[in-house]
Amino acid sequence: MKPINIGVMGVGTVGGGTAQVLRNNAEEISRRAGRAIRLFMAANRDVERAREVCGDDVTVVDDAFAIVNHPEVDIVVELIGGDTIAKELVLKAIENGKHVVTANKKLLAVHGNEIFARAQEKGVMVAFEAAVAGGIPIIKALREGLSANHIEWIAGIINGTSNFILTEMREKGSNFADVLAEAQRLGYAEADPTFDVEGHDAGHKLTIMASIAFGIPMQFDKCYLEGISQLTAKDIKYAEELGYRVKLIGLTRRTDAGIELRVHPTLIPEKRLIANVNGVMNAVLAKGDAVGPTLYYGAGAGALPTASAVVADIVDVTRLLTSDPEHRVPHLAFQPDQLKDLRILPIDEIYSSYYLRIGAVDRAGVLANITSLLAEQGISIEAVIQKGSVSDGSAEVVILTHLVQEKAVNAAIAAIEALDSVDGKVVRLRMEELNG
Repeated sequence: MKPINIGVMGVGTVGGGTAQVLRNNAEEISRRAGRAIRLFMAANRDVERAREVCGDDVTVVDDAFAIVNHPEVDIVVELIGGDTIAKELVLKAIENGKHVVTANKKLLAVHGNEIFARAQEKGVMVAFEAAVAGGIPIIKALREGLSANHIEWIAGIINGTSNFILTEMREKGSNFADVLAEAQRLGYAEADPTFDVEGHDAGHKLTIMASIAFGIPMQFDKCYLEGISQLTAKDIKYAEELGYRVKLIGLTRRTDAGIELRVHPTLIPEKRLIANVNGVMNAVLAKGDAVGPTLYYGAGAGALPTASAVVADIVDVTRLLTSDPEHRVPHLAFQPDQLKDLRILPIDEIYSSYYLRIGAVDRAGVLANITSLLAEQGISIEAVIQKGSVSDGSAEVVILTHLVQEKAVNAAIAAIEALDSVDGKVVRLRMEELNG
């Protein structure tokens, strides 16, 4: 039987890992796929480097369009990244009737609706397990393993850079800037870390998972993003004293009013397994009505973990090459005509519990004024602690609230900040139990 020819576009960290896995595990892969799979062609700007990585038996070019237009390439693997040239290449591959495997979360979160529609028209597959949480098979779990369930919510630590920074801040008491510099030195953070630390990367991944979980179109533009760059070691320390860990969480939840789609620093009870995911590791917690909460943990990035997901997709596509397109697993788990354009809730309509840190004058009646303003907005208090006075006569009050709508908290914060006895801005962090 003719081997399946793979064309890899982009021979960087993941592309090199993919070449290595295809070469090292060739026999095992072919046994699973039912036919030989070979790296036939690769495209990279640095041709010589790519040739060293891929081997002399692979045709290496500097123009990725040569791959999507080559008649002998069966599956195109897009590992270039971004959503400009990568989009052109993927759409051209689909137009040419080629199946696509990609690890590009931004491409799918922003342009997935168009890409999947084109693929449906042409009867080809677009596989993207590696686009979310690296080597963790979360896409397959949501799309297939949990297909009997009404999925209620998903919460994930899905950016290793941010999780490393928060872990170091908690364990060493360091500030954000110092830990970021260390993450950059170790290669965990880019020179411009905005994409990771401000929540964009996690937002792309969450958008994809929400579409699969709830059968909705990709809507990244409606995802609320709040990063970790403004977090202080002080708040991480206070949270720990109260029995919580601070994590950058991507959370999507189905409610009667619509779908929550949000990324932000979150206090999680330290007894939860997901609260103890440290360093650059990732974890996704998914709650189904039949199965209950399920946790998926592993390496969310890196050459070989991500390549593991890329090659698994190649195997899946190979197995299904001869199947009727109408009977393949749908790209977003639901049949295309069954997708629902459910409302994505703006952040002020979501319900959460809150951590509030307030700097105030240390005198009688100040705390009573603050709690009175909270009560006016219907906000119930779970706990209050006061950190000791400092030499200038000020103190810090930390308040944990019960579940309340965000716009009520916003109104209360505005009123509290207007008090003469309150100094500066109120620090507000959301809290989630994540207990199923």
